[in-house]
Amino acid sequence: MCAPDHYRWLPTNTIARRTLAGGGQPDLQGLQSQHRELVQALEQGGARVHHLPPEPHLPYMAYTRDSVVVTHRGPVLCQLERPQRRGEYAALIDWHGGPGGDGFWRKSSAGTLEGGDIHILRPGLALIGASGGRTDEAGAGQLAGWLRAEGWEVRVQPFEEHFLHLDVLFCLAAPGLAVACLDVLPEDFIAWLAAHGIRCIPVPYREAMQLGCNILSLGGGRVISARESLP
Repeated sequence: MCAPDHYRWLPTNTIARRTLAGGGQPDLQGLQSQHRELVQALEQGGARVHHLPPEPHLPYMAYTRDSVVVTHRGPVLCQLERPQRRGEYAALIDWHGGPGGDGFWRKSSAGTLEGGDIHILRPGLALIGASGGRTDEAGAGQLAGWLRAEGWEVRVQPFEEHFLHLDVLFCLAAPGLAVACLDVLPEDFIAWLAAHGIRCIPVPYREAMQLGCNILSLGGGRVISARESLP
């Protein structure tokens, strides 16, 4: 994890530009408090938390879910889509094994690939979202090829770029159980999940857009989600 000590909004989209034009910036103390709460929740759930030192010129380093994904062979360094985030690779390579980045199993080099689109459903089965935005077909295809060479089955699932990452629409909650926005996801995808023994808890579109599907499973029936997602 990486503390949001230098977090600020950059003019990367229409909403951010409009907010910045009005003089708005996030509440840094509030973000730091939320981050400490998340760290505590992870530790209470039995996770060992590693801390990546934040760098002042990289305000979005806090989103570590996007920059690295862990596989059965070790971590994969992702190729982030936003130019403002690409400098994060240097700190990640150093942290994961020095100048050569020897701690990585693979380093993404084709197209774009972000961790919010990568879902390890179980050993030997993976799902990669490809919206053409944060993760495109080239990036998804490269990771899928590496996993398939290991004997894995991998589905590359297209979806609308509007949703940013597939984890806005789908996340695994426990072995064989997922939360999913069935209002949006195609029927053949839901059928593919069912054929692999994965049942879906439906999340309405409105709740999905409030990150109702964006959860983190810790195993043992423990899940971290946004407080707003509680019934």
